[in-house]
Amino acid sequence: MSVEIITARLLMRPPRQDDFESWACFDGDADATRFFGGPKSRAVAWDGLAMAAGMWSLRGCGLFSVIERETGQWVGRVGPWVPEGPGLAEVGWAILPSRWGRGYAGEAAAAAVGWAFEHLDWDEARHRIDAANLASIAVARRIGSRWLREEISADGHQVQVYGQPKAQG
Repeated sequence: MSVEIITARLLMRPPRQDDFESWACFDGDADATRFFGGPKSRAVAWDGLAMAAGMWSLRGCGLFSVIERETGQWVGRVGPWVPEGPGLAEVGWAILPSRWGRGYAGEAAAAAVGWAFEHLDWDEARHRIDAANLASIAVARRIGSRWLREEISADGHQVQVYGQPKAQG
């Protein structure tokens, strides 16, 4: 798929096979995956990459691989996620710990929200964030989202739901 978003410091594009080594390193990192179920094996990381790539074929959207423009390195995955079931679509973000504190999550998330409003015609962008993930809650607030409610996720964890209407985007 030829979708690309270019921000001041990042290139965002659908994931592809040559992202796998970086994707697997991310998924194997305890800090990176603390709020995403913990470290995963290479086999599970491969399944995740394949699922993310497949969502682009099935839904016309999905997580973008986030590439640092200055270095060409893969630094995370950010974008719209549309699982089966009503009301579950969201924009999520996950950046490598080595790139935390640089504002990449907010830069990429804001771009992904804008892309979802423009290309997917969403009326609202939502983010489901683990209640203990204060850094991601801060990102949600920085990009203009506000707290909406608490939910219990499919895997039984308490999450905070943040969102913003298209009019804000």
